[in-house]
Amino acid sequence: MSQAEAVRAGAAGAGAGAVRRVTAAGFAALFRSELALVFRRARTIALLAILASLPVLIGVVVRIQTGGARGEGPAFVAQVTQNGLFLVFTALAVALPVFLPMTVGVVAGDAVAGEASGGTLRYLLVAPAGRTRLLAAKFTAAVAYCTAATGVIALSALATGAALFPLGEVTLLSGDTIGAGEALLRALLVALVVAASLLGLVAIGLFVSTLTTSGIAAMATTVVLVITVQILDTFPQLHAVQPFLFTHHWLSFSDLLRQPMHWDGVLQNLGLQAVYTAVFGSAAWARFSSRDVTG
Repeated sequence: MSQAEAVRAGAAGAGAGAVRRVTAAGFAALFRSELALVFRRARTIALLAILASLPVLIGVVVRIQTGGARGEGPAFVAQVTQNGLFLVFTALAVALPVFLPMTVGVVAGDAVAGEASGGTLRYLLVAPAGRTRLLAAKFTAAVAYCTAATGVIALSALATGAALFPLGEVTLLSGDTIGAGEALLRALLVALVVAASLLGLVAIGLFVSTLTTSGIAAMATTVVLVITVQILDTFPQLHAVQPFLFTHHWLSFSDLLRQPMHWDGVLQNLGLQAVYTAVFGSAAWARFSSRDVTG
């Protein structure tokens, strides 16, 4: 076992035969270890770089197509040309259906299966009592990455919008106008809602990750599942079940771009994510706590 593996195993517990007590300090140490593991990987860094480039690409395309003239282009694009702050909302709307879910699916799907395929999982499970804490740390680290990925898009869009377009008052989807300060607060609120919209996917990916010892298989399964569910959400024949799909209310954050803000769709989305998190988080715990670890 390498020194890094020994440190991570030590963070998970005191060793074979020791009596473990789940403390805040112990969980914090394990969480920091998992967080460092996630953000050190070249794959996850590359994914963040791709997400950061997305708003730049959108901003440059809009700038070229409209020539930078204010109010030109389709309605949503015209909002961007009028005020660079609106690029934040545009970039999040573009990223949420595909790019963000794929990124989160890769990280969540690899959480447990990646350890198993790499042969390090057995060292983290010196005693069975540490499994719950380890799974909780992996879930929390995946949520942190999800939040960071959303933040990267928002910050990149804000910087790009400021560089390419004028800043000032923002015209909302309802036609009302708000100041730049309030628009920034709304951008922060929207980013938080978008990150929270992916919590159900994090739990699903973590559950899938406990079912296999192949990190690639877990990542691919999670990503394919997201795509499949979004395709099902477009079929009119499935309208009765579509409100229960975890992707159905993802774009409800647009209701926060009205005056006054409409919360019904957002609250439905957050409630649905809480249900998916509870169900698949419990399923992941049940599977992981009884799993025979061979890797």
